[in-house]
Amino acid sequence: AEEEQTCPVPQEEEEEVRVLTLPLQAHHAMEKMEEFVYKVWEGRWRVIPYDVLPDWLKDNDYLLHGHRPPMPSFRACFKSIFRIHTETGNIWTHLLFGMFFLGAVLCLSFSWLFHTVYCHSEKVSRTFSKLDYSGIALLIMGSFVPWLYYSFYCSPQPRLIYLTIVCVLGISAIIVAQWDRFATPKHRQTRA
Repeated sequence: AEEEQTCPVPQEEEEEVRVLTLPLQAHHAMEKMEEFVYKVWEGRWRVIPYDVLPDWLKDNDYLLHGHRPPMPSFRACFKSIFRIHTETGNIWTHLLFGMFFLGAVLCLSFSWLFHTVYCHSEKVSRTFSKLDYSGIALLIMGSFVPWLYYSFYCSPQPRLIYLTIVCVLGISAIIVAQWDRFATPKHRQTRA
């Protein structure tokens, strides 16, 4: 069974003083975010106990509560990503690490393709050069996302800020990599 990570609960030194500390602000932000996600993504379904699951969904008889009912569509299945149920931990840990591996696979694939067809023609060389540099940016983004997510697990506001910065910089690098001017020898130092 997977263990849930818990964040430390801030303790108030003096009950009379109502100062919003950073951990308390983060806690309130998480509550608001949870309410928002619940309102936006709430379906008409509720988690159900193991004993009312159809046989084909009964996999682990030790998980007695919190199962998703059968979903009518792929859309409903994907919307359930944002709900709490027995598969939430598996979905998010695999999704985040999957982003890292996708970045690595794309980077390495674009790179070997570029170095293989580089000598074909100028047009092919430039096209695959753009893919190569885009793959590098994807690898960097994919490497940072899981690290930032788990490093700031108990600090949602800084986590959101850092993830946004990394994604904006990564997307900017991909956009710049698409410029023909960027591929010229004049900008070799910049590319390095």
